[in-house]
Amino acid sequence: MNMIWEVSLPEFIFITIILGGSAAWMSGRAIAGSWQPFWIAALWMLLLGAAVRFIHFALFSGSLLTLHYYVVDTVILIAIAALGHRATRARRTAQQYSWLYEKTSPFTWRRKPAGGTPSP
Repeated sequence: MNMIWEVSLPEFIFITIILGGSAAWMSGRAIAGSWQPFWIAALWMLLLGAAVRFIHFALFSGSLLTLHYYVVDTVILIAIAALGHRATRARRTAQQYSWLYEKTSPFTWRRKPAGGTPSP
């Protein structure tokens, strides 16, 4: 038995990464969209981790109350939610405060140089 996933790898990828990950990404985006801090998203991922464990249990005969696999699923969901939260926060900060900040990557922004010409 593998230490990361309990069921087969395709089932783990489909349930945890694709289904749970897309819900985590959207949750992170929604929480960042309302300017709430990331720790709120992390709290919601605790519940989503339990839902993902239930789907593993109900559809693929995985264990329901295994702390190890719950923690693995939840850590992955928290990481994906963090990416969604950070991407949305970077985009919204650069858009809403465009005179002050510019987006430097999908996840970061920086203060515009003082007295310089604005970046496109």
